Amino acid sequence: MLAPEHGVNRRAAAPADGAACVPGLLSHPGSRLLLAGIAALAAALALYAADIAIHPAGTLLRWFDLRVYLQAGLVARHSPATLYDWQSAPGIRFTYTPFAAVLCAGLSWLPWLLATWSMMAASILALTATAWLALRGLGWRGRRRAGATLLIAAVALWTEPVQRALHLGQVELLLMALITADLSGPGRRWWRGAGIGVAAGIKLVPLIFIPYLLLTRRWRQAAVAAGTFAALAAVGAAVLPQASAQWWLGPAFLRPGRTGFVAFVENQSLRALAARVAGSIGASGGAWLALAAVTAVVGLAAATILHRSGRPVAGWVTCALTGLLVSPISWDHHWVWFAPAAAVLADLAVRARGRARWAWWGLAGLLAGIFAAWPPVWWRGAALTPSGLIWYAPGSTPVARSHAEYHWQGLAWLAGNLYLLTGLALLAFVVAAAARCRHTRRTGPAGRIAVIPFARAGN
Repeated sequence: MLAPEHGVNRRAAAPADGAACVPGLLSHPGSRLLLAGIAALAAALALYAADIAIHPAGTLLRWFDLRVYLQAGLVARHSPATLYDWQSAPGIRFTYTPFAAVLCAGLSWLPWLLATWSMMAASILALTATAWLALRGLGWRGRRRAGATLLIAAVALWTEPVQRALHLGQVELLLMALITADLSGPGRRWWRGAGIGVAAGIKLVPLIFIPYLLLTRRWRQAAVAAGTFAALAAVGAAVLPQASAQWWLGPAFLRPGRTGFVAFVENQSLRALAARVAGSIGASGGAWLALAAVTAVVGLAAATILHRSGRPVAGWVTCALTGLLVSPISWDHHWVWFAPAAAVLADLAVRARGRARWAWWGLAGLLAGIFAAWPPVWWRGAALTPSGLIWYAPGSTPVARSHAEYHWQGLAWLAGNLYLLTGLALLAFVVAAAARCRHTRRTGPAGRIAVIPFARAGN
């Protein structure tokens, strides 16, 4: 069963008798973990830098989406009424909110080199910050938290979703950090919820966290998130009134095909799965709506139970997973939520004992392997560039729409739906764990969840 994430017993977490008296940096387990984390992240970054250096320009860092952002910013500045009709290339449009276009208009003043490398640095920092914040919510403290943060960041850097986000210059890592900071922040500060509102004001998928806040009875935070989202929509309407009318009233945001071919291999959502199975986007709409509705209800219920049973980080990670599944478009780079999920699994492994510990580490390793940025040399003879197992399946191009995804069989079908199938398996596992939590959690005399001390976390 999942272990409670709070109430760490500091006395139980102390080093063994005499360990604190041993001189030297390596006498403390937290110090060894910190040094291991520093070495791992340094090696991961050095390998990434070397990979960039030895490949031709544009192989690892194409900045395709960042270029669209900046071009859309220019359109918003000079021809705002055409923002949602404009195409950067055939089939490539600006698909974010009018408020996001306002931000892009500001970014478009930056020189290209400054914009690209600032996005790179900010994204890597955001990845590290997400792991840091998740571990805080899990009760980790001090050098153990710092070391575990760096280890998680090192592993996550070499996952395919993170590599794709960096390759495209995507905003996904920044939004994930913003949401994580909002959900893992301390205390009852009045601005909690604003981070979710800002993230949803840029891309709509984070709106799923507002019903999650309501279900977990965080009324003020939900109100702040909704109010922030509404305020940013109003800012977009004030600055870009014609584009806002087209976006909200057109409504452009309800047409997922604006982002490209819905059944494209890169889309790892229930909408894409329904289209691939049906062999048609139009014929799969009803099935997708039914699947998405059931998944949303079950996922949010499981997330709520986990939160109420003293596992808030597992709760909001489950909410994020639910959003990935039910969103009509969940590109591969949207699955960067592997990073906080890895923090939860690592925490469970450290807290467990005996065979359970190895089971949790095995699950963490399995997920790392599924989402890893494997070089595709064994199936396509390609160069040693980061790719992922989903690309084993033949895919259309978003423009040509060759519909190769409708004809997958066997391993190609499994690989082409791998992130989605993994997400569904994880959700089923979490639902089972949440059901068990609901029936077996221990309560104290006042009806509060009993605190079970753990010796490892928080040291």
